[in-house]
Amino acid sequence: MSETAAKASTYAANQFRTDAADQDQTLAAVLRRRMPTQSWSAVRRLCETGKVRIEGQVILNPAHRIALPCDVTLNMTAPRRREEVPGFRVAFEDAHLIVIEKPHGISSVPFERKETGTALDLIRDHWRSQRIAATTKPLYTVHRIDKETSGLLCFAKTKACERGLHEIFQRHLSARSYLALAHGQVRGGRIESQIVPDRGDGLRGSTRNALLGQRAVTNVDVLARFHEATFCRVRLETGRTHQIRIHLSEAGHPLVGEAVYIRDWENANQVALPASRMMLHAETLGFDHPITGSRIDLDSPAPDAFASAMARLTPIEGVRGA
Repeated sequence: MSETAAKASTYAANQFRTDAADQDQTLAAVLRRRMPTQSWSAVRRLCETGKVRIEGQVILNPAHRIALPCDVTLNMTAPRRREEVPGFRVAFEDAHLIVIEKPHGISSVPFERKETGTALDLIRDHWRSQRIAATTKPLYTVHRIDKETSGLLCFAKTKACERGLHEIFQRHLSARSYLALAHGQVRGGRIESQIVPDRGDGLRGSTRNALLGQRAVTNVDVLARFHEATFCRVRLETGRTHQIRIHLSEAGHPLVGEAVYIRDWENANQVALPASRMMLHAETLGFDHPITGSRIDLDSPAPDAFASAMARLTPIEGVRGA
């Protein structure tokens, strides 16, 4: 018997009806009145782990007030309720791979030994909610997107698929596009440079020495113009670390919400637009399935934060995609 179940074993009945003494009391107080040997933390934990229902509805808040006579049910075998993370969704999954929509602010993989709450954890939590043995099922990293970038992210579930996906991403055989909101008037077109880990001032960036760095190619299409910023679709031919952020920043148009590659903009006495997050979103991901050969083409619409940010900007009338 689990510790929680053992603590509740003193309460024989699994269901009761509230009475006049419970009026305007918190759910935790109502439970403790009937389980006097249990601590406040124990009865609160019953609520927070999804073990308590009022009139058939799970109530997670132990501070919920009892307003009317109602039936309260305890189910000690109910699975632990996990809060859904806004912006997380499984876009595709089969026996070989899984593609998710990663929210911004979530690391693709742990960067520190004890980091939790990563995309890997979100997937395993999703599996647990589906009653799948999450801890025994492997996940292999095949590509990443920045912590502050949202959108489509792929993981392999088998070694054979991992090898196939590594080849796809390393040889740039996938089709990927991003949505970006950048400061100023961005020019559409192709950006190519050699990116090095340190451009000379501690920041990753481009070098003029063609013999150094890694070749990086970014294609920019303008979707809408504002007086203060430009909404773009960005397509990658290569997948270097921070490639989009670097190329747009070095072109004089750092992303709205950028916290790293904003130095040159600020040194030029430009004022950064306010933003709730970095405005970069992995919109599309397409590739041939490395095991089945079938085509996978996935889309992820821009998060609401993009519309909110652009609603504060002033459109340039009659100019779109120019």
